[in-house]
Amino acid sequence: MAVYQIVLYPDPLLREKAQEVKKITPNIWKLLDNMADTMYAAPGVGLAAPQIGVLKRVIVVDVGEGLIELINPEIVTAQGREIGPEGCLSIPGAQGEVPRAAAVVVRGLDRHGRTKEIKAEGFLARALQHEIDHLDGVLFIDKVVRWLENKPGEE
Repeated sequence: MAVYQIVLYPDPLLREKAQEVKKITPNIWKLLDNMADTMYAAPGVGLAAPQIGVLKRVIVVDVGEGLIELINPEIVTAQGREIGPEGCLSIPGAQGEVPRAAAVVVRGLDRHGRTKEIKAEGFLARALQHEIDHLDGVLFIDKVVRWLENKPGEE
């Protein structure tokens, strides 16, 4: 398909709230395909549509267990708390420790409009929360409790 340029911080587009997908069309399928191609080429483990300049509630994630595509994802339940390292394709070189729920249940639609529910913990739970935050204009740098590498603006 196509590899898109990733929107980089501090572009204000990254702070916008993405819009719900009302109807799944071939354009949404193409978006999912292009997002996956872009994520793998970067390389990364997750990508939200706003990161390629599309303000739609669409994410892709692959932490090594296969591609997950979610349309209109939402966190249904969150349990526990753990702090772990995060980075972001939109903020290259920056890395910090971020508190997240240790386990989540995420619900969204697959590319065919079927409801999909994912129970995740560990790295997958962290990646899903990170990407869903992007849909609300929230970046991991907003939640960092300790910088590990290159705080944005101090490169």
